[in-house]
Amino acid sequence: MLPKLLLLVSLTINPMQELITRFYEAFQVRDAAGMNACYHEDIVFTDPAFGTLKGDDARAMWTMLCQNATDLKVEFSNVELTNTGGKAHWEAWYTFSQTGRPVHNIIDAEFEFKDGKIIRHTDTFNLHKWAKQALGFKGWLLGGTGFFEKKLHEQTNGLLEKFKARQNNQEE
Repeated sequence: MLPKLLLLVSLTINPMQELITRFYEAFQVRDAAGMNACYHEDIVFTDPAFGTLKGDDARAMWTMLCQNATDLKVEFSNVELTNTGGKAHWEAWYTFSQTGRPVHNIIDAEFEFKDGKIIRHTDTFNLHKWAKQALGFKGWLLGGTGFFEKKLHEQTNGLLEKFKARQNNQEE
């Protein structure tokens, strides 16, 4: 009786829920290639720290984050389908490298799918709360402003460009 019950449970899990789960399971072990395998070729990723990244830039961001993480812990939950795609809740704990300050970031993700892959991934979190943790007083003071968000996008995208250049040099 038990094997039939397990089969019934496994049949109720949607392939797109499995895809999101695979994405976060790969993230938990810092497997950027596994994460990026879940993405469609034309992926569009958006979050408060990087802004909008497309295609190879989105994939390179996850590779950079996974390679540079020293004490990253990721937990995810509430993976489910919606009328337009899917969603999940995830949390990350890590030390922000520029200040050495501990960060606990709480993120809600939304996904859209195409051809059995994630084509759009949008992470939402409280940037002001993140900035207070990562930067201390300066983050508390400026973290909720458009000026801060613009400067953060410039900085994170600059780091991403340097990372991609190093990756290209290593491949040559």
